[in-house]
Amino acid sequence: MPTAVELNSPVIRRDSVKINVMFLAPVVSIMLEIKLNTGKSVRIDKQKGFTLIEIICVLIIMGVIASIAIKKLDLLTDKADIAALETGVRELKIRESVTWLQIKLSDTGYTDDLDLFKAVDKDLGQGYFWDPDPDISGGRLHFKSRSIDLIRVQSTPSTPANWM
Repeated sequence: MPTAVELNSPVIRRDSVKINVMFLAPVVSIMLEIKLNTGKSVRIDKQKGFTLIEIICVLIIMGVIASIAIKKLDLLTDKADIAALETGVRELKIRESVTWLQIKLSDTGYTDDLDLFKAVDKDLGQGYFWDPDPDISGGRLHFKSRSIDLIRVQSTPSTPANWM
């Protein structure tokens, strides 16, 4: 009656007992006690690790996933910067309209477009800057790494100025 157990094969055979050990997870130390028809028990110590090929495959897959995630993040950041610039332009238009209305309702009333332009607050907050400073005909608005050239349509006594 053979007493040795082959650890290299995925199937352990002894007498009439057949046990498939392919389910054993790598890097886990497993102690199996197998009760045989003869009433004797056999202990099997099996410890297995990952092969170099398996580790390289996992690293390649993780690299592909990381590169896709970085590309998506860059695209998302670009879209956010563009949306922030569009929001800044809308804010500038609203400020022009509110200032124009305040001047129209004041005691002095509307005088000319230059007075309106000087009265408008063009500082849009953190991250926004003008380079060069805006003038009555427009300017270049920057947000982080993005920028947009704006043209200012002058105001009249009946309409506020508009930034495009």
